[in-house]
Amino acid sequence: MDALVFDTGPLSHFARAGRLDVLEAVVGERRAVIPQAVVQELQVGASLHDRIETILDAAWLEHRELTQDSELLKFAEFAGRLVHNERNVGDAAVLALAATMPATAVIDDGTAYRIGQRAGVTCTRTLALLCEAMHSGLVTLDFVSQIADELIATDYRLPFGPGGFKNWAIENGYAG
Repeated sequence: MDALVFDTGPLSHFARAGRLDVLEAVVGERRAVIPQAVVQELQVGASLHDRIETILDAAWLEHRELTQDSELLKFAEFAGRLVHNERNVGDAAVLALAATMPATAVIDDGTAYRIGQRAGVTCTRTLALLCEAMHSGLVTLDFVSQIADELIATDYRLPFGPGGFKNWAIENGYAG
């Protein structure tokens, strides 16, 4: 699949770290889409962190409203399982678009990721995208380790602490 549908978390943390350019490079020639629900979450985030505004103006990100019946039905299905007190609306919209385009959902929330996979949606995590870029020679292990630390500095939750990417990548078969 050559389209990626992004959730709020990866975009906002890359922007806050000043590394949206890295994410754009990792996307490469693929189509990058964000549903309107994610746009709205980013607008809220931009009021708290100035750098998030850069996402909303990024030419490489296509904003998409869910309008087709199939998209709305999938959204209702995922929202019924994920949305609580106005939270996770973006996750549900990402999964709905990824399921109907079809595309890969870039989603780091564990619950949304599992629900998406169980429903047959192709899902990936931010670290998997970075490791894919590492294997293709776009970035190095040391560079991804630096990016991971910068994301952690923005309070992004990753499965390791500062300086832990290399060991994590080796233990999980992403680096030799």
